[in-house]
Amino acid sequence: MNRITILDQVLAGLMNRYKQRVPDVTGILSAMKEEHIIQNDTDIENDHIAFRTMGVPQLGIQSFEKIFTHYGYVKRDYYHFEGKKLNAFWYAPPTDKHPRIFVSELRIGDLPEEAQQIILSYTNEVKTDPVDALDLEDAQAVDQFLHSPLWRVPTLEDYNVLAAESEYASWVIYNRYYLNHFTISIHNLKAGYNDIASFNNFLEKHGFKLNTSGGKIKTSPDGALLQSATVAEMIEATFAHGEKQKISGSYVEFAERKVLPEYAHLNPEDITRAHRRDGFEANNADKIFESTYSSQTKS
Repeated sequence: MNRITILDQVLAGLMNRYKQRVPDVTGILSAMKEEHIIQNDTDIENDHIAFRTMGVPQLGIQSFEKIFTHYGYVKRDYYHFEGKKLNAFWYAPPTDKHPRIFVSELRIGDLPEEAQQIILSYTNEVKTDPVDALDLEDAQAVDQFLHSPLWRVPTLEDYNVLAAESEYASWVIYNRYYLNHFTISIHNLKAGYNDIASFNNFLEKHGFKLNTSGGKIKTSPDGALLQSATVAEMIEATFAHGEKQKISGSYVEFAERKVLPEYAHLNPEDITRAHRRDGFEANNADKIFESTYSSQTKS
């Protein structure tokens, strides 16, 4: 089996479980069909998917990226999020039919000692880089890995201590490598829905709540990358000893990539991904991270 086929199977597994856990996905797709924006789920282009990791030697970006670079993804720009204590990279896909990938990691050394020790008490259960032992030619094994716990179920007390220091840390300690979000490419939709402002109006008309951090539309300085996102839905999580608490799950993002100035003369039907603004924008991403933060989920 070739690597693109394996990648397709891995991505399908991620999306299947993500749809089961994030009702907004099915709700948004259903609303889009109702308004005849799309006919089938497959009419949507997935702009990118994102994962969160813990920055410890045997895990983090350096471990996680091995999965997707194996399938032909190419590591691109580095991003630094000072306030949120995060590093991130994005990865360009092997074909235009595949989503970009955005992987972030928590710089745990920047957290207070108590929070560091809590995180290490879990991550130290992983003795060696787990991806090194993974058969990346086996799609089912990779799918299983991406949906399996790497460490024990956290206690509610540990979760809440971490949440007070870093809501990113608490999200990862519970959710591990769970898919954080997928992103609908807005510019490829039909007229009337193919810009972020119009699509946000459509979403709110159908009752979907949008992330307001930095405004509902997050815009890059060059004005060529516009993004918005729903607020993560609250899910009932079961912690160690059977304790339960509602926590934020995953969300859906939307991206509009403008045609680059040098390709402005092209006919719309001739425009491909290569003609549009690529990559990411740190300030946009910084605000979108907050889709799982209590400032958004509780407002």
